[in-house]
Amino acid sequence: MEPCVLVLMGVSGCGKTTVATILAGRLGWPFEEGDALHPEANIEKMAAGSPLTDADRWPWLANVADWIEERLDAEENGLITCSALKRSYRDLINRRGSGVIFVFLTGSKKTIGARLAARHGHFMRASLLDSQFADLEEPAADEPAIRVAVGPPAAEIANQILDDVGLAERAKRR
Repeated sequence: MEPCVLVLMGVSGCGKTTVATILAGRLGWPFEEGDALHPEANIEKMAAGSPLTDADRWPWLANVADWIEERLDAEENGLITCSALKRSYRDLINRRGSGVIFVFLTGSKKTIGARLAARHGHFMRASLLDSQFADLEEPAADEPAIRVAVGPPAAEIANQILDDVGLAERAKRR
């Protein structure tokens, strides 16, 4: 199997980190929390309740793309979280054109808003959720992406992802 990086994407609060952590444990793949790659200015802006602009996001997205390319260049698999809200962002993240699968975690604004409101200790404020949904461009049919609803528990979501991308048997062998 060719090296692959799964990019768990979606609006803040959809469960990217939780599901990616489960997948990393089951697969034994390196995992990067995409938020950790944000420039400090972005974190300060979001913590102050201001949504990021495209100009704010480009350096961060380049860092995400660099991490992915490092894995693929080393012929390693990996998992990374990134909101990847717009097609143009995903095009940058997948600038190589192969080796990336976007895992779009999707749910209603009500469901995700409740999750975000219950989350503590994260710089992303619940008040910014509307701006994320406004920016969201769901992956198109020609993008390397799967869509997974966030209603079930995280372990079930991880199972579905493993099945959908053909990694269930690999996870069982670990």
